[in-house]
Amino acid sequence: VFVDAINEYRRASMSAFDAVVTAGVRRFRPILLTSLTTFLGLAPIMLEKSVQARFLIPMAISLAFGVLLTTAIALLYIPCLYLILEDVLRVFRRMGAALGMGGHSSSGSVPESMGGHSSSGPAPESEESGKAVADPG
Repeated sequence: VFVDAINEYRRASMSAFDAVVTAGVRRFRPILLTSLTTFLGLAPIMLEKSVQARFLIPMAISLAFGVLLTTAIALLYIPCLYLILEDVLRVFRRMGAALGMGGHSSSGSVPESMGGHSSSGPAPESEESGKAVADPG
């Protein structure tokens, strides 16, 4: 949902950084509240002292701290990785354009690997059949 929010802002012509920040602000509270309620819901099991609950305590601890780790990953690493990938794709596009490989400008576009759409237009049609053929280059 977080990456989808970023892609939504990118389709609205935002820069990658602005889209990540805006989506982060928009998704921060839902991600944090979901994670904290799950962690706090597991707290009674983690703090249980009865003999019957002894075998559940390791599972509850693993789940609870796994949720906290996932929250940190969702709020910190995913936006960073998105921006790093965007920079890498921009470098490859520039290298392709400099080498004359027909790279296209990526200003404001979302990479196809991240849910964006190709801006190259419809596939060219074959003269004989009128059906679309794949672009070899």
